[in-house]
Amino acid sequence: MGEGLANRTRRTFVLTAVVALAATLIGAAPAAAQPEHSDAVRVWNLYATDALINATGAVPTPGAGQAPPVSQLHLAMVQGAVYDAVNAIVGGYQPYLPDLPTASPSASQEAAVATAAHHVLVGLENDDVLLLPDAVRVRLDGLYADALAGILDGDAKTEGVAAGAAAAAAMLAARTDDGRFAAFPWQEGVEAGEWRPTPPGFGNDLAWVGQVEPFTLESTSQLRTKGPNAVTSGAYAKEYNEVKDLGAAGSPRTPEQNVVVQLYTANPIELFNRTFRVVSEAHGLTLAEEARLFAMLNVATADSVISCFNDKAFWNYWRPVTAIREGENDGNHKTAGDPEWTPLLTTPPYSDHPSGYNCVSAAYMHAAGAFFGTDKVDFSVIRPIPGMPAVELHYTRFTDLVDDTIDARVWQGLHFREADVQGAGIGKDAARWLAKHFFQPVK
Repeated sequence: MGEGLANRTRRTFVLTAVVALAATLIGAAPAAAQPEHSDAVRVWNLYATDALINATGAVPTPGAGQAPPVSQLHLAMVQGAVYDAVNAIVGGYQPYLPDLPTASPSASQEAAVATAAHHVLVGLENDDVLLLPDAVRVRLDGLYADALAGILDGDAKTEGVAAGAAAAAAMLAARTDDGRFAAFPWQEGVEAGEWRPTPPGFGNDLAWVGQVEPFTLESTSQLRTKGPNAVTSGAYAKEYNEVKDLGAAGSPRTPEQNVVVQLYTANPIELFNRTFRVVSEAHGLTLAEEARLFAMLNVATADSVISCFNDKAFWNYWRPVTAIREGENDGNHKTAGDPEWTPLLTTPPYSDHPSGYNCVSAAYMHAAGAFFGTDKVDFSVIRPIPGMPAVELHYTRFTDLVDDTIDARVWQGLHFREADVQGAGIGKDAARWLAKHFFQPVK
């Protein structure tokens, strides 16, 4: 059992509905005064994740099916534009993008949110080719029309639409030629410690993510990690044997470990945005506060993802499935090889160090802590599983979740622990950088 799980006494394992979380949190803070239709940010966050990824639930919604790193970049664009549109009306905080026109304080915030989110989503393109499938864009057009139909016609609606359109246009322009989808393959190695394609798919993709222009950071390499342990070291042998013993397809795991393993196989972008929709509603945030929260969450995580993939390409380190099968050839007498070793989960087609899942989880959790001004918040993370009870973990601190995702990627056989720990460090640093330099109150 990992050290984090053994020492974590505040966490409980439950199988309950999302309603339980809302009921628990509503009493934790007084509800703030809410402007018009304060669910608009949460609603369009749901529409965006559905459109970029794929909906979860009994009736799937058509989605683009983008990989988590790709969808995170695009969701950051959506939420950044939503924030700028609302902030242009409400004011009080720095805009994300400079030189945006201010809007009338009486403009419809709901119209601004819907317009900004819709226009960014349907405007996503690569080499003049729209990224979302026709069916997805048609659905978004319908949802947008419905949203506007629910707002009383007049100057407020018109001005809200204009604010949203301006923010969306600025975001799409700012991210043009930002490096998305540019050809940049992984470098395959043959020596001990060097990454090579892994079974069963042997794919080789997404290295370009690490070359994308950051949203807030000064460079793609700003958050460079110290790197993985040398394969001849005792530290490497320790983490090698840990993942070999606990991460194999047939490794025995406790019920608690299995809950962690099952929960954190879910797409983290969909999982954490859904989680924070519940948290934000339960805390009674205003529409403007929700716009800032979801911008901070997703922009910080986008920069964490960019940094993570840049670091992966820099270190180009082998995955456990390669390392353990080559264990007799690594020059370390403490690492017995097993040419038949298979991880619990299929290994993603890119290098081990650092862990992308932990770059993501830590960025979300530390950005949330920066927004709320505390790490101590009760919340639950829930993964619905068709035909089975939902898997849920309850936490009292945001960072307790990161302890679990670090353990999870070892127990799933996907990463050495150092890759998880240093990935979480990237997420933490990306969130702290953003909180220090962006989305600040206007003095």
